[in-house]
Amino acid sequence: MRSAGRIHGPIKRLVSPSDLGERLKPFVFLDYFDKSVDAGMRFSIHPHSGLATTTVLLEGDVEYEDTTGASGILRAGGVEWMNAGRGVWHDGQGVGEVPVRGYQLWVALPPELELGDPHSKYVSAQDVPRSGPASVVLGRYGDVESPIPAPAGINYLLVRLSAGEQWQYAPPAGHSVAWLSIQRGSLRVADESVFDGLVVFNESEGVLSFTADEDSEFVLGSAIPHPHDLVLGYYSVHTSPEALHAGEARIAEIGAQLRRRGRIG
Repeated sequence: MRSAGRIHGPIKRLVSPSDLGERLKPFVFLDYFDKSVDAGMRFSIHPHSGLATTTVLLEGDVEYEDTTGASGILRAGGVEWMNAGRGVWHDGQGVGEVPVRGYQLWVALPPELELGDPHSKYVSAQDVPRSGPASVVLGRYGDVESPIPAPAGINYLLVRLSAGEQWQYAPPAGHSVAWLSIQRGSLRVADESVFDGLVVFNESEGVLSFTADEDSEFVLGSAIPHPHDLVLGYYSVHTSPEALHAGEARIAEIGAQLRRRGRIG
């Protein structure tokens, strides 16, 4: 299955919790963003609960802050991991002259984590481990493991192939959910040309083979299926109405604190 996504200005929405997220869970949301700082790139402060966000910054630098107390500048090639747990607010803003480009992914958390303490981790480009042409953003691949404490059973890779280069991905046992997004370059997958969009693979644990028709960059996710319902709030994804209520209550509480400090209107 393929999808071109939906374009909203500089953002291309490839997966949403209410559409492909149901098929790809625990992967429930994916945005590709490509925006000039001159155009005012900013992710205004906003809340989450019940999920974890992963931002892979391909180009540009982003200043970040979140209500776990973390703040700083994420440089090109770095990764932001935000486990929202029972509730967190965060924001980001492009800095410098280089256009900002990257992906943001949401992962639905299992019941034992969805109302846990929020925590964030920011990983610099040099600390993202590699296995061949793949940077291991989440999970474990080859003989390397990501430093990000993602839930078990999830892999998320950033892969760059030169024209003519071949690469195979053997999913770990139980990883029957798999997809890729390519926005630059072109691949041959099972004798089909893949470019500029999202590919959802049939449910399988089989080896995936890729050949780059030209220099190509793509992200690939695989996982053990998330066996829980997706109960949706505006910025939240939980496994039950009770958990959603608890998460949204905590979000509102933090929001009131931010409002008293003048951070939101």
